[in-house]
Amino acid sequence: MKKPLRSITFKSVASVVLLFVVFFAILSVIGYNGVTDALLTQYTKGAFFTARTAENLIDPDRMDEYANSGGTTEEYLELYEELEDVCNSTSATFIYVIQPDLPDYGHITFLFSTINSKYNYTHYDFGYYRKTTNAEYAEKYRALYEGKSDQELVIRDKGYIETDPHITAMIPLVGSDGQTKAILCVQRQMETMTNARNAFVKKVALAALYLALVTIIVHAFFMKRMLLRPVEEITEEASRFARENVTPQKKLSQRIHNRDEIGTLARSIDQMEEQIQSYVEDLTHITAESERIRTELNLARRIQSDMLPSRFPAYPGWKEFDIFASMDPAREVGGDFYDFFLIDDDHLCFTIADVSGKGVPAALFMMASQIILANNAMKGESPSQILANANTAIYSHNNEEMFVTVWTGILELSSGIVRAANAGHEYPVLKSGESDFELYKDKHSFVLGVMEDLDFKEYEIRMKPGDMLFLYTDGVPEATDPEDRMFTNERMVAALNAERDASPEAAIHNVQNAVLSFMNGAEQFDDMTMMCLRYNGKITENE
Repeated sequence: MKKPLRSITFKSVASVVLLFVVFFAILSVIGYNGVTDALLTQYTKGAFFTARTAENLIDPDRMDEYANSGGTTEEYLELYEELEDVCNSTSATFIYVIQPDLPDYGHITFLFSTINSKYNYTHYDFGYYRKTTNAEYAEKYRALYEGKSDQELVIRDKGYIETDPHITAMIPLVGSDGQTKAILCVQRQMETMTNARNAFVKKVALAALYLALVTIIVHAFFMKRMLLRPVEEITEEASRFARENVTPQKKLSQRIHNRDEIGTLARSIDQMEEQIQSYVEDLTHITAESERIRTELNLARRIQSDMLPSRFPAYPGWKEFDIFASMDPAREVGGDFYDFFLIDDDHLCFTIADVSGKGVPAALFMMASQIILANNAMKGESPSQILANANTAIYSHNNEEMFVTVWTGILELSSGIVRAANAGHEYPVLKSGESDFELYKDKHSFVLGVMEDLDFKEYEIRMKPGDMLFLYTDGVPEATDPEDRMFTNERMVAALNAERDASPEAAIHNVQNAVLSFMNGAEQFDDMTMMCLRYNGKITENE
């Protein structure tokens, strides 16, 4: 069920309403202040105009006579009536003439005080004496009396005032001697101005409200037709495509004819759906192909694993030696291999090798190399001859120019002598007697498969009962941690010496654990293969 408050139309209309509210608030403040200022200016001009009109009726040089008349003489009363006529015929509320006390202007005396008949205020009697309203009035009286100003204005619309908010226009009554004799004041109530201002603001508000309603209705209709309906169609189409994953019979661009961003979006959705459908079809095909390849790689890995000796103890009936080996490929199949087998009752051949490259090509090359090496060893040849014959066979069919490093040795069980040859492989690690494991820097020859007619150097290692020989591929010392630092031969030898008297299997596990701890979750980039042999000595039948 759709929630109206979340619809685009509602949000759009709400935004327009909000904008109108903000606009109207700003307009109201500006209009209010503008109208107030304009009306106040007109009000002020009217008050001063009235004051100048009344000024023409008064003779400032006779101000002392008016002050001494007691407000009863014929001349005083005649002038009073004229001022009262001016007051009633204009918008003035009061017209009055005052004389302030000099020089502090702290009190004033009323000589004339008229009131417009429309108002119910009480005017001041002749001779009424009172304190000056405040310091502002006193300063304005001073400015008028001392000739610093020819007119002053007081606006009273806040705080305590005797009457309603009003303005008072003041002008000096200057005698023929140039001296100010009294001050003529015209007071106008601000009620008329306020009513005019409020009426104007009300009309503006009603006009703005009417305009807002019209705009909102037109905007809502436009949004519904030009935006909401197309968006709803796009939304429905997106939901349908998510469920069915097939392109529609009629495209969005054929149903939505907008020539704006909505139309562009509709065309983009059409294009996206076509691409996704094509991608899904390709992905389905690729997934099926990938699954087939994964199955074949798993099968290849099992076949490769089956090619290597994997049952331990390998020769339970033979007490003269103990051997253990492991291979951990970096990918589904690896290029490393190890092998060991009895040539006869007194000779054990054991080999470790590392093929260049990785993956399936290296695995195929590895199996071919393993078979060739094993076949030559079973003929009873020496390690150097085994490598030479294998090199010839591999080189003659090596169109891909791959190569393999090999260490191979033959242990004579009765004597403990190991005759070995190294074709570019890593140095073996030897533990002899009570000494630690140490790298045995043997004689190196060239790798297999690169050149023909190579000779390979052969050497001997004389093993005593308890001696151990550890073989490995370069994936062990070259394993890296997350900071790309290598494990190194030094750490590998240290892991072996952590438990010098461990069994071959335990020795390999110690190195494996040290490598994994060092890698700390980093990716394995190369195969890691290890083999460890312990010579126990010739065992007699009585033993």
